[in-house]
Amino acid sequence: MANTSRSQSLFEKSLKRIPGGVNSPVRAFKSVGRSPVFIQRALGSKLWDVDGNEYIDYVGSWGPMILGHAHPRIVEAVQKAAVDGTSFGAATERELEMAELITSIMPTIEMVRMVNSGTEATMSAIRLARAFTGRNKIIKFEGCYHGHADSFLIKAGSGAMTFGIPDSPGVTQATSTDTLTARYNDAKAVKTLIDNYPKEIAALIVEPIVGNMGCVPPKPGFLQTLRELCTQNGIVFIVDEVMTGFRVALGGAQQLYNIMPDITTLGKIIGGGLPVGAYGGKKEIMSMVSPAGPMYQAGTLSGNPLAMAAGIEMLKLLKKDTSTYSRLEEKSSRLENGIQSVIEKHHLPLTQNRVGSMFTVFFTKDHVADYETAKASDAKRFSMYFNEMLDRGIYLAPSQFEAAFMSDAHTDEDIERTIDAAEKSLLKTFQ
Repeated sequence: MANTSRSQSLFEKSLKRIPGGVNSPVRAFKSVGRSPVFIQRALGSKLWDVDGNEYIDYVGSWGPMILGHAHPRIVEAVQKAAVDGTSFGAATERELEMAELITSIMPTIEMVRMVNSGTEATMSAIRLARAFTGRNKIIKFEGCYHGHADSFLIKAGSGAMTFGIPDSPGVTQATSTDTLTARYNDAKAVKTLIDNYPKEIAALIVEPIVGNMGCVPPKPGFLQTLRELCTQNGIVFIVDEVMTGFRVALGGAQQLYNIMPDITTLGKIIGGGLPVGAYGGKKEIMSMVSPAGPMYQAGTLSGNPLAMAAGIEMLKLLKKDTSTYSRLEEKSSRLENGIQSVIEKHHLPLTQNRVGSMFTVFFTKDHVADYETAKASDAKRFSMYFNEMLDRGIYLAPSQFEAAFMSDAHTDEDIERTIDAAEKSLLKTFQ
């Protein structure tokens, strides 16, 4: 086991000043039975902790590092922007450039508003849908995570699943009443909810590819049926591409599956590693947003010049070299096939899901298609596997219920090392 004594010391000090010692729950490593490692720096596909240990990283800051950490062009863009000032709280040309880039790549987005996080984007999108329709209720899916706004902490995925708390104290009964939940990949359940609450549902929000109960792809036709049901019933169709946008394809999951949302929420990659989010869609709907319309939403740091500079450079790089996605597919496929060979060779009760450069190894022998099948995973064995992999220099998300991410910076050697580490770790886990 690698020496992580400095990380341990920092965590003990953090516990005195930060709730749980961390600023986001899954970082605590609580569900995998150890203290977190504290990261000091990153470059390409690698991380280094404060004790000097090196890791091949498959978290990628939870998705945005599609080109790898500290890409020189993005670092340069941030440095140049910082010289001119780090925040103005005023309109800048970069905000327009970002808006034009996003709308040129995603034609379903006619207008876009920048915000500071994925949570802020989804929260604002729901408020906008309610303002536009004059209705109160929303439909979300069990195990889908759309941030920590009150409306979404009902059968939420991600950290809520990890810690076994699908509903959070502090969420009012009234909010809970207005949030309806359906099983992911079950269009019939959605139709039943719509029939039960006619003309009461403002919006349906969905992760087109779930990343927050592990990677769970949509069944063929599922997203298209959701689109049809929303159109037929005057419901705003919100596709949460905070994780999938510009990740699974240049135009996101909506390009991959040929779907037309009314509103799209974005984050992660459009910040190039800096805090950012956005929501956008049809001009008719977005014109409701203040100051163009009556739906109020604001933010001093929205469109922050450093985040815009990083995100613009990221999107330019992806738009210029669309072969990035074929490389990511080839690398991700090679890793998936390598791990699958290990699973089959040793007859292990595991299954894998992957869409493009998002993937998860589930500790269950059954196919994972929704919240219930994801929850059937053996979290205890996953915890053992995670620790074995970490000790072998492979950095995975410290939760069974999170997707992993490939970057363009991962090398053939990284992938071979990961497959070798996975075989040794799995044999140790199942011995």
